[in-house]
Amino acid sequence: MRQHQFTHRLASDADIPQIVEIMRASIAENMKEFLSEQEIAAAQETMGLDKSLIEDQTYFIIETQSEGRTIAVACGGWGKRRTLYGGDHTKSRDDSLADPSVDAARIRAMYTHPDWTRRGIGTLLLDLGEAAARAAGFKHIELGSTVPGEPLYLARGYVEFDREAHLGANGSENIVIHMRKTL
Repeated sequence: MRQHQFTHRLASDADIPQIVEIMRASIAENMKEFLSEQEIAAAQETMGLDKSLIEDQTYFIIETQSEGRTIAVACGGWGKRRTLYGGDHTKSRDDSLADPSVDAARIRAMYTHPDWTRRGIGTLLLDLGEAAARAAGFKHIELGSTVPGEPLYLARGYVEFDREAHLGANGSENIVIHMRKTL
């Protein structure tokens, strides 16, 4: 298998169709090893596009060259707002700005296209988000992990501090694991 080089850039509104495509593919395929179809459907209720991350310039697109063209293979970033997880449609959002002197930054909305997993892209996204949050003055960072995301975050030094279960419209449980790390 050819070794790919990955580049990153900040996402813009023009990237939204690509971001949505990566999210859909990632949710549909990358969670199958960990969750049933019903649990994946329940998880989708709290996942999705959050335009504030793009507006705040805290959301990255990871790209590579394939067959002579640049393709987007992943997306993710960090948040300086108090919302821990979810898309524009998620209820109970708190989009107020976090105070770096007392609040944690957030790792947010990380998705890798299923054709590009296990190549270090999740680690790259974490490194980018953590570095940007640190540069913005944050001392801690938190995230709301899915069950499939938990192994990566544990390997990267995140520690669980809470776990919540949401009941999906289909009656299935959606687990969100709250994790944090000192920057």
